[in-house]
Amino acid sequence: MRLLAPSLAALALTACAHAQSKGDQAVLDGVDARYDQTAAIAKQIWDWAEVGYQEEKSSGLLQSTLKDAGFAIEQGVAGIPTAFVASYGSGGPILAVLAEFDALPGINQDASPDRMPIEGKHAGHACGHNLFAAGSVGAALAIRDWLEKTGTPGTIRLYGTPAEEGGSGKVYMVRDGLFDDVDIALHWHADDENSASASTSLANRSAKFRFHGVSAHAAGAPERGRSALDGVESFDYMVNMMREHVPQDARIHYVITSGGVAPNVVPDFAEVFYYVRHPDAEGVEEIWARLEDAARGAALGTGTTVDWEIIHGNNPLLVNETLAKMMDSKLREVGGITYTPEEEAFAEEIYKSFSKPGLPLGSENEIQPYEVSLGYGSTDVGDVSYAVPTVGLRTATWVPGTSAHSWQATAASGMTIGYKGAQVAAKTLTLAAIELYKDPKLRKAARVEFDAARGENYEYKSLLGDREPPLDYRE
Repeated sequence: MRLLAPSLAALALTACAHAQSKGDQAVLDGVDARYDQTAAIAKQIWDWAEVGYQEEKSSGLLQSTLKDAGFAIEQGVAGIPTAFVASYGSGGPILAVLAEFDALPGINQDASPDRMPIEGKHAGHACGHNLFAAGSVGAALAIRDWLEKTGTPGTIRLYGTPAEEGGSGKVYMVRDGLFDDVDIALHWHADDENSASASTSLANRSAKFRFHGVSAHAAGAPERGRSALDGVESFDYMVNMMREHVPQDARIHYVITSGGVAPNVVPDFAEVFYYVRHPDAEGVEEIWARLEDAARGAALGTGTTVDWEIIHGNNPLLVNETLAKMMDSKLREVGGITYTPEEEAFAEEIYKSFSKPGLPLGSENEIQPYEVSLGYGSTDVGDVSYAVPTVGLRTATWVPGTSAHSWQATAASGMTIGYKGAQVAAKTLTLAAIELYKDPKLRKAARVEFDAARGENYEYKSLLGDREPPLDYRE
């Protein structure tokens, strides 16, 4: 079942016309006028489904769209071929809008409410980054129009940020000082609800642990072998015992990415890929030291050797309530999403697939209550939030009750429900940017809160050290 993008007339069904002024309404109308463009960008990136640091076509599409609209493009920033910065305007204030566009490997699904993988496709937009990209570009174009029409001084930048999914693309951009002159950074994310709550995230770090042994015939000469897979399994066993003795909010996950090729050959190489998460960076580092000790112990006990490569590391999101409350008010001004009858039928079928539904159908039209909370995901936006005051929101691009990184999220990200959510994000980001350009007191208050939250003697430290971008981590 495929749904076509609705006409502009059908967008009247979307509940997004709560603007309080004619000026705001004109801005929102301008975003609606670009709906077909936003939907086309989202669909094309969804079709390509390029994974981290391999998003050549997706990045190129975004760059060409912005270049055609008069933005100056700086390509290949921070040593990442698919990263870019697109700028329009001059002088300050300088606002940044973030855009992600990488897909997840191994989650493949058609834009259908039934489980329907696409043959030959090995990745999918199960986190909605195709929508993130399209919605952010829509916002950047609308903000450009407003700056030009009103003659307001300032610069709008769109940051094309690759490899959020385990690649920490933004961390390298922060590390290279690309946000040093930015006043405020704005971002959003696909979700199953509309919310601008001040939610932080978990810090995290990942690495590939590689064990090296000695190959031998597993039956004919087992005494000559030293199994690298034994090293991995011993390591995993020790870490699983460690789970009982880490803080409650910590998270540890792993997958064995290489474990040998034949049972009768003692494997001389095995690899396991680990993530560690905790609400603060110090907690991650404490658990990580224990992880490294377990790896060394596993190698010693199995007669193997081990080394590891840090793949990515993110700081937690630094909440800025001054900005979050402003974003919440703009989201309420825009409003939620109303489904067409066809979308309702799609949503009802998706909803039946959930074992434990969360939010009910119909909540896509609502804005969730504002609150301050801890989120259990991780994002490289966290490092941006320690470089510059940062604020975001989430919109109902997926059927209520949908989990990120699922086939249901992939399905909705490739059809009109997702596109409508991207429109809500574009409108909200645009109104927030206009407010920030017009209100120096708001910008100052956000900066005061930001400085206080970081602390007087704050020094930035990335959780991935001084390594270069792992451009091959998805190969």
